[in-house]
Amino acid sequence: MHRNGNSVRLRLDIGYDGTDFHGWAAQPGLRTVQGEMEAALAVVLRPSEQAVTLTVGGRTDAGVHARGQVAHIDVPHDLADGLTERRLNGVLRRGAPDIVVHAVREVPSVFDARFSALRRRYEYRVRDPRVRRDPLTARFTADISRPIDSALLQVASDQLLGLNDFTSFCKAREGATAIRELIQFDWNRADDGVFVARVEADAFCHSMVRSLIGAVVATASGRIDVTELVELREARARTSRFTVMPARGLSLEEISYPADADLEARAELTRAKRDPLEN
Repeated sequence: MHRNGNSVRLRLDIGYDGTDFHGWAAQPGLRTVQGEMEAALAVVLRPSEQAVTLTVGGRTDAGVHARGQVAHIDVPHDLADGLTERRLNGVLRRGAPDIVVHAVREVPSVFDARFSALRRRYEYRVRDPRVRRDPLTARFTADISRPIDSALLQVASDQLLGLNDFTSFCKAREGATAIRELIQFDWNRADDGVFVARVEADAFCHSMVRSLIGAVVATASGRIDVTELVELREARARTSRFTVMPARGLSLEEISYPADADLEARAELTRAKRDPLEN
């Protein structure tokens, strides 16, 4: 592996129930995944005086869950071997049992959990009124009040695939672009009858997945038609014609990365701002 000076870069694969967190990012006075993770890392890495800071692959919002979150951290050589999933999980079980570290492993110094990513895949669970509510999955499933046409779910989702300006489905950040490539947007029915969406893109802007789900559900439940959905996509402007879906139905399932030899080039490409799309 390529080491950076006196430090080692480690990749952490993480899962969490996001219900009781104010999102991933550390915020003063609020319980966050990053805050709990960095507190646990500080315990395991003691007596190191180095600041413990994680870089994350997918910055999830309040209430959003994860099975496949990825983060990286640089630690001194002499402490790297002691930073294991077993030790981290031992600390987390005492203070944050709703977080699990699946794996900790050394990666090249050019690996960047955020910028090296090729794709991110999310899952969203929706229950319409024809499906019995299950209290054991209620924390991870969004309820809607109108019946869903399952065929229309997929028809509507197909209209949003490809490279598009998704401004209509994003909370824009100053100076940021909303151009993304939506690679997959498929639906199936889970064994409990719940509709489950699989949504994959090279990256997502803020609230994009929940907005996409809201627009498609609005189409499949008869609030808007497919023609209007396409018009809303092309308008590239925020709208009140559909609702951003609740966070609890959303889970980050996987972040994919290229081979080690391609990590640096991928990060440079990701950092480059995309040019506007032509109409």
